[in-house]
Amino acid sequence: MEDKILLSHGEGGYLTNRLINDLILKYIGNEFTKNLNDSACFKVYEKKLCFTTDSFVVNPIFFPGGDIGSLAVYGTVNDLSVSGAKPLYLSLSFIIEEGFEIKEFERILKSIKKASEKAKVKIITGDTKVVPKGNCDKIYINTSGIGIYNYNCEISPMMIEEDDVIIVNKSIGEHGLAVFLAREDFQIDAEIFSDSRPLNIEIEKLKKEIKTIHCMRDATRGGLATVLKELAESSNKNFEIFHENIPVKDEVKGVCEILGFDPLYIANEGVFVIFVKEDEAKNVLKTLKDGKIIGRVLKEKEGRVFLKTEIGGVREIDMIAESLIPRIC
Repeated sequence: MEDKILLSHGEGGYLTNRLINDLILKYIGNEFTKNLNDSACFKVYEKKLCFTTDSFVVNPIFFPGGDIGSLAVYGTVNDLSVSGAKPLYLSLSFIIEEGFEIKEFERILKSIKKASEKAKVKIITGDTKVVPKGNCDKIYINTSGIGIYNYNCEISPMMIEEDDVIIVNKSIGEHGLAVFLAREDFQIDAEIFSDSRPLNIEIEKLKKEIKTIHCMRDATRGGLATVLKELAESSNKNFEIFHENIPVKDEVKGVCEILGFDPLYIANEGVFVIFVKEDEAKNVLKTLKDGKIIGRVLKEKEGRVFLKTEIGGVREIDMIAESLIPRIC
């Protein structure tokens, strides 16, 4: 373990994984945290609930396709949704830097209102703190969310089975690049917008149509590659991913080539992966208009992910070691 916290410890990759598993869980690990799901699921008076929390420190706070306010709502809603819950209520807390423009705060509040209405959730509690100028970067937002688990079986990495089909719901890499290009003056002419959006409406349709969903996970920090590696390790299964099947828009491919980025490791805010039996894949693709089958679960039990390239080669995918783009959410 490193002597000091680095930016990369917060970016969802290898160092984040080490920080959580080697240090945080050492002191506060329990039966709810051991699976490292996006939400904790538990029973209260025979009702199964899911609870999640998240903090948002994105820079810049306004970017093409979204802002820190809508991002906070959607990020929390999506963590509940991929855990199998119907999101209901959110908390909302602000840490605001002294001197922050009231008109910008109002713009964020309007965005939060619109996003919560779109996601069909209510904000029912919160908190506001103001810190001296220089003690935070404009504004940070913390949210928590609670929902009712309303699916007929368990959705978890532990439920992933050999021969499962791996499906992604849409193209990848848009959110991370939209934020990055808004932050840096590269003078790159590309129409790339964040895919930040609520997934609960799409996932509720899936749960009605698909008899058995084994696992779902949204591919945020660390991108699709890191999420697949995390799920392989959690399930102790090997995955085979077909590179040519992974949907990436031409604009994203072009910018990644210029900047030397790999789209597989770029953050998303509207992308999730789903694991189902092969005979359910057709129904999933019918429900997900832009969904693509990108791989399958192998019989080997090592927690490894193999990417099969277009020319027939194979390389192993691991978690991102250092952040490509820090402060992406």
